[in-house]
Amino acid sequence: MSHVLGIDFGGTKVAVGVSGSDGPSFLDRVRLDTGERTLPRTLAAARELLGSPAAVGVSNCGVISGGRVRLAPNVPGWEGLELPRLLREEFGSVPVVIDNDVNAAAAAELRWGALRGVSTGLYVNLGTGLAAALVVGGQVVPGAHGAAGEIGYLLVEPAEPGFADGHAPLEERVSGVALAARGSAALGRSVTTAELFERPGAAEGLLDEALGTLAMTVANLCVVLDPERVVVGGGMMGAAGRILPGLSAAIARTVPFPPEIRAARFVDDAPLLGALALAHSASAKANP
Repeated sequence: MSHVLGIDFGGTKVAVGVSGSDGPSFLDRVRLDTGERTLPRTLAAARELLGSPAAVGVSNCGVISGGRVRLAPNVPGWEGLELPRLLREEFGSVPVVIDNDVNAAAAAELRWGALRGVSTGLYVNLGTGLAAALVVGGQVVPGAHGAAGEIGYLLVEPAEPGFADGHAPLEERVSGVALAARGSAALGRSVTTAELFERPGAAEGLLDEALGTLAMTVANLCVVLDPERVVVGGGMMGAAGRILPGLSAAIARTVPFPPEIRAARFVDDAPLLGALALAHSASAKANP
């Protein structure tokens, strides 16, 4: 049995896992805090878990473009890092596949989860941030610069500040971080996103507006992509009962051929499972 290695570089934590059989399970795994020397410590932990992997899959919290990490403002020292080169140097001839965390999560859903068997689909991740993965021909579409699906940068109002001004307009309204901040301001006390969904109180209108904006955005994406299925994942799906009905209604009202809507199979460890899915795929291609 070939064993593969998955690494998920998150904003505050790094997870490393080993998988044997082709399925969403771990033979072993370890978590590390980010901080000083994150990459060397992670590679040392990976080697300790599995010295000779058949393939390595890597999920990271930025976009890989031009051989460097881009769009990773929340991880000090990560922007501009030559991660592909450093990983190739570490693992040599072993296949190494790198993608962003949302695309990796979509890869897990494609291989083992709610997108399995889907040719054209859309994966939407509602978490700390906000992003999507586009699936065409049963594969995640990277885009010309690896940045397809970065929907957090979509404009909500025509003249508002955008990417060039240091803003991610949609993400600043709808992401988990944004909802917690906006809800706390509206309620006059600190609340988490989960608490806001459970007891919105005076922030009910704010929550309705944010979910309406999200539903409109996803419906518009469906008009563009014409997916057969939309899968929604991420930490905010603890409030799926509040999120999915409005999303389904907006899609039914707007999209000529409304897709099926499903909750993601994987929420916990989705990017790490995605890294393992990438590794299994690379191993299968290298050893047909």
